[in-house]
Amino acid sequence: MCVGLSARVDKIKNGMAVVDASGVKREISTELIENLYPGDYVMVHAGIAIAKISSTDEDEVNKIMETIKDAK
Repeated sequence: MCVGLSARVDKIKNGMAVVDASGVKREISTELIENLYPGDYVMVHAGIAIAKISSTDEDEVNKIMETIKDAK
């Protein structure tokens, strides 16, 4: 099973982006996503943005992750 992480795009430059994933900032590749802008949300896997998602999707992912975390 692969796990993706939802993140908000802060900056984009030369096919790379700085994203914020629950307060943790990291640099990822955006080569697979067209028309990506700061403020957009993406699903990240292995340091690559694999899909553009809505803020509603991001909220749902965060709720699921909190439920999993609380169950441990």
